[in-house]
Amino acid sequence: MTSNSISTELRKLVVNRALGRCEYCLIHQDYSIYTHEVDHIIAVKHGGETAAENLALSCLSCNRHKGSDFATIDAATGEIVPLFNPRRQIWDEHFYFEAGRIEGKTQMGKSTAKLLQFNIPNRVLQRQVLMSQQQYP
Repeated sequence: MTSNSISTELRKLVVNRALGRCEYCLIHQDYSIYTHEVDHIIAVKHGGETAAENLALSCLSCNRHKGSDFATIDAATGEIVPLFNPRRQIWDEHFYFEAGRIEGKTQMGKSTAKLLQFNIPNRVLQRQVLMSQQQYP
């Protein structure tokens, strides 16, 4: 199935599999102003399918910054770096927390953190507050 239309059943599967958390920054739906969205990891326009293995739950901020991108250019090396794919990679292998910031362990993690703007001040502050209340991640 290559359409953008996501069935109710498939949407529920994605939300339940993610336990209500953005699969990129790990913020829970309960702590987001806007409803999390179902993201095509590889956009339909790039040949991505509307299938469970190509869908991830994403907060509005991560989804808007990611857009239809599946890679970015590393500013330091000029290399094309694929973005983190929650269906193919393990979050803890690419990212770690540092005082509310999400830092990359790998080139993929660093590039994803930069492109999705994980560490803009308001997002870091929100994570710090939630961490202090043991509500994040």
